[in-house]
Amino acid sequence: MKISTRDLAGLPDVTRLRRLLQSMAMLDAILEPEWEYRYYSFNAHWGEGEMMGSMRDGAGDEFFALFNSHGTFLKGFAHDSPAAAARMPSQLFYRDLPQQFEECRREPAFATDDVTFCIWRLIEQPTWSYGKVDLPASDDADGSARLLSMLDGNPDTYRLWASEYFESDVPRAAIEAIYQHQPLSDELVMALNPQQSKKLLGPDLAEIGYAA
Repeated sequence: MKISTRDLAGLPDVTRLRRLLQSMAMLDAILEPEWEYRYYSFNAHWGEGEMMGSMRDGAGDEFFALFNSHGTFLKGFAHDSPAAAARMPSQLFYRDLPQQFEECRREPAFATDDVTFCIWRLIEQPTWSYGKVDLPASDDADGSARLLSMLDGNPDTYRLWASEYFESDVPRAAIEAIYQHQPLSDELVMALNPQQSKKLLGPDLAEIGYAA
């Protein structure tokens, strides 16, 4: 079953999700030199003691994941979902949010008024939680299955998407190496994109904080 607010069991824990989003941002940076055409990005220096991963598809779908000492807050917006069409008040999605993430609901960079689902996990919690709201009847009313399904940690999931989006055969072994946070060598970079190099990726490496 796909990851969604109906079933969050397949979503990695806080640490593994952070490393996964760093890996996906690193892969996007290698495959697409132009930042504005990337789906996944990661800022390891978002704030003091904070990191932030995000996804934007350029068509209105997005999510933002904040990592801090308390755990992870993730807010998503699927622009053409039934939840978006219903124009549900944004505060409904945040009403059960733990106090530790209270500032997240007021962060302008996260466009918090545009929300169709919100999930979170405190470090000490064994499972993910989500804002429970009455959604329109639909298989994926809040769009969470579409936006979160990439986060299963399976290199094949990224490969299938990337091969279509970047219109090239992306080697699975290289994706797996990045997913495992293996050292970024020129050989590994060129296996993904012969026009890239570790040196050219210096600024991206620094921002993403990718490390073995």
